[in-house]
Amino acid sequence: MKNVQLSLKSNRGHILVYGSHHYPASTLLKRSSLSLTIQPSQYSGTGASTMENVTIFVSPDKGRGLKANKEFWAGDVIFSEASLSAVVFDSLSERICHSCFRRQDKLQRCGQCKFAHYCDRTCQRAGWAEHKQECGAIKAYGKVPNENIRLVARIMWRLDKEGGVVSDMQLTTLEELEDHIADMQEDELKELKVDIHNFLDYWPRNSKQHTIDVVSHIFGVINCNGFSVSDQRGLQAVGVGLFLNLCLVNHDCWPNCTVILNHGKIELRALGKIAEGEELTVSYVDYLNLSEERQRLLKTQYFFDCTCDHCQNRTKDDLKMAGREEEGVKPTEDQVKEATDYCFQMMEKMETSRLAGDYHEVVKVCRECIKKTEPVLADTHIYLLRICSTMSEVQAYLQYFEEAADYARKMVEGYTKLYNPNNAALGMAAMRAGVTHWQAGLIEVGHSMICKAYAILMVTHGPTHPITKDLEAMRIQTEMELRMFKQNEYVYHSMREAALKNKPMAMMHEPKSVEEGIKNLFRRK
Repeated sequence: MKNVQLSLKSNRGHILVYGSHHYPASTLLKRSSLSLTIQPSQYSGTGASTMENVTIFVSPDKGRGLKANKEFWAGDVIFSEASLSAVVFDSLSERICHSCFRRQDKLQRCGQCKFAHYCDRTCQRAGWAEHKQECGAIKAYGKVPNENIRLVARIMWRLDKEGGVVSDMQLTTLEELEDHIADMQEDELKELKVDIHNFLDYWPRNSKQHTIDVVSHIFGVINCNGFSVSDQRGLQAVGVGLFLNLCLVNHDCWPNCTVILNHGKIELRALGKIAEGEELTVSYVDYLNLSEERQRLLKTQYFFDCTCDHCQNRTKDDLKMAGREEEGVKPTEDQVKEATDYCFQMMEKMETSRLAGDYHEVVKVCRECIKKTEPVLADTHIYLLRICSTMSEVQAYLQYFEEAADYARKMVEGYTKLYNPNNAALGMAAMRAGVTHWQAGLIEVGHSMICKAYAILMVTHGPTHPITKDLEAMRIQTEMELRMFKQNEYVYHSMREAALKNKPMAMMHEPKSVEEGIKNLFRRK
């Protein structure tokens, strides 16, 4: 491992040098960024409240990891964990409560620092223990530091107060986790130096002083192990937090576990049967990427080479780049390549228009791309699936629900052939398809899709998660409407039209980037 030298001088006169920073290979932990958004620790969690279900072991290829102490089945909670600390993103600091992380239209601002926002006095009192020192530091500093600096400071204040072990359930300490500073590229090291420099100016003189090694290590750990935290519905990333035990869970491209938040604590949930003694794994990257791309992402972002079976065998890569077969006739390799390249170019145009808010242009680009490539590319081709996903979301936003439903259905059909049957991305896609079919008045397919989504999310999210509860309400509603539809279609559609006149469809949220959403919930700078 190469040496890294960081020399820093703060405006307050601290002169600190980060010298050679080495870790024995046996002590290094593979860090785990997860494929689902997680929320901050404000409420008691459900499921396993101790760590008796897991054991730390040393893997020859991956370093330390966790294995099951007993047999688990799909949907079982293996363990739950509260965050060491979490902060709201800079960009959402005035729209998200800094205590419960709920999105609110009207928030009360802290009268001292003028930065922190809360739902009400109850949330402000609940968050005061963490905000107290931060509040004074912001006032003294004269401005608000970025989210990374705020998170490092909150972590250090907590560790200074409670020590390295803050819970009886804690399996590892912050000091034992990898920071990968020695593996950072030059531009990343420059950003790190800037953050540390600003941190030293921000850190109060009356707080315990730490060496540059300690400060740098925590910044590195957050860069490696920071997890996106979500709002109360679990649908939008609104902050970043650190969860120590979760950092011990290693990666596999076809994992046996997933991570979600329930009532304020993250839960590690089994995706299927897990035998006693089997290693517990999650996926750090989206399986929809090709094996080569997943390996590139894992190497550049997480600094290891993936040797899982799906990468070694390039499992399903052929489906992800396949041509459409009609009556035994397949397009040539050149035709598939031409259509793939064209699809990629159109995705760039589509994203440019989306960022400009020109959604009618997005639809035009998508239609042109689909018309040219759909006869050539298979329904599992990942570029075509991304086009269909965007088309569905934009058309739902523009309230062209029938067309949105058609593309949402195609997306689910493709995902079903590629993803694990209990993958959360598949469940969320099925939920979107169910809702858009219902909005289009296609109640039979809508109810079927919502039932499919509900079955998946019962495994990945559990019965008490807000999204699952919403789905349960939708399932009951569509089941009732389906019975009415089967009894008398005319009466059903007449009642539906009358209901919509009284209460028109609400405008959907603005479409996001194809890189956002449920499949891309890692916290990377």
